[in-house]
Order: sequence, then C-alpha cells, then structure tokens
Amino acid sequence: MDRKTVKKVARLARLELNDSQEERLVEQLGNIMGFIETLSEVDTSSVEPLASVVDNELRLRDDKVNDGDQQEAVLKNAPETAEGYFVISKVVE
Repeated sequence: MDRKTVKKVARLARLELNDSQEERLVEQLGNIMGFIETLSEVDTSSVEPLASVVDNELRLRDDKVNDGDQQEAVLKNAPETAEGYFVISKVVE
C-alpha cells in the first residue's frame, strides 16, 4: 500500500487526512493487505461453503394462517372504532 493509493481511497471516502494520518494508514492498510495475502495461501478446496461457522439448525414454527388474535389490542390504538373496525373519515375525489 502506498501513499498515493491511501490518498485516492481517502478522497473517494471523502476523508480529510493530514500527513501523519496518511502515513499511519499506509502502514495499517499494508498490514491488512498482507494478512489477506496470507489467507489466500490457505487450501480451502475441501471446505464446504457455510452460512455460519456455528452448525445450528433453526427451529421453525408451523406455518399456520391466523388473525393474530389481537383485534382488541390493535383497536385500542384507534381514535374511533365501530363493529370491530377502524372508523375513518370518508374520502371522495
């Protein structure tokens, strides 16, 4: 990682950096890129793709259609109700 690349990335990210910050980022980003290169040397050809490193199966609930049985609680939020429904003003165009 060189200073020119750090300046370009900073400009794209709309960051204002002074000289000492640029120097520090050159070193830090260089270390990160070196670590990535080290990881690319690891043989992963026999490793199956994973969605998570933890092998847990999610418990799924039955897919049942219901009304939620929350009509009274929901209607408490309405300023006006009638026969189990919200009452709204008539809109005619």
